[in-house]
Amino acid sequence: MAGPTTEGRRLKRSFGGLSLLGVLLVIAGLVYTGVATLTSMLLFGWLLLIGGVVGLLHAIQARGTPYFWLGVVVAALNIAAGVVVLRHPHGTAEALTMFAALLFLTGGVFRLAGSVVVRGPQFGWTLLQGAFGLLLGLLVLFDWPHSSLYVLGCFFSLALLFDGLGLIATGVGGRRIVSLVTDQMTHEADEK
Repeated sequence: MAGPTTEGRRLKRSFGGLSLLGVLLVIAGLVYTGVATLTSMLLFGWLLLIGGVVGLLHAIQARGTPYFWLGVVVAALNIAAGVVVLRHPHGTAEALTMFAALLFLTGGVFRLAGSVVVRGPQFGWTLLQGAFGLLLGLLVLFDWPHSSLYVLGCFFSLALLFDGLGLIATGVGGRRIVSLVTDQMTHEADEK
């Protein structure tokens, strides 16, 4: 039977591995920005294409059901979208960047208007969030289509960066908690 120190060491190693994964994600988040947009578009295209083929196979297996044609149409749309994305990744990035800019703009305008009209308890934060969304949307839009080269990649890189930082915090915190618990258990075992 394993004692508290053996289990504690095993848990510490696990949390250490989690921290290491977090460090790798942070590094990937900092390095990946330059190629993230293009690789993300290619990955997105392949996912659409593969999903469309799998959907088509599933629709063929379900022929004779009332949803057969709906499955075929959805699968065909996925396949067509995947082919378009794979053939024109830069154009897809431009379109998605424009879409993101418009989302930031409309979200910012609605938050600004909502915060002024409602004047709720979070008035300042909502106003600041709306102004930030509006500013971000304008910055992306004014630099479009050039911004499509880095905006989506920057979003993916930031996601990797923050996921990595979260894993590092979880790993370090977990190791500390395991150390405290195993020290306490060892201390109690020594007293007996």
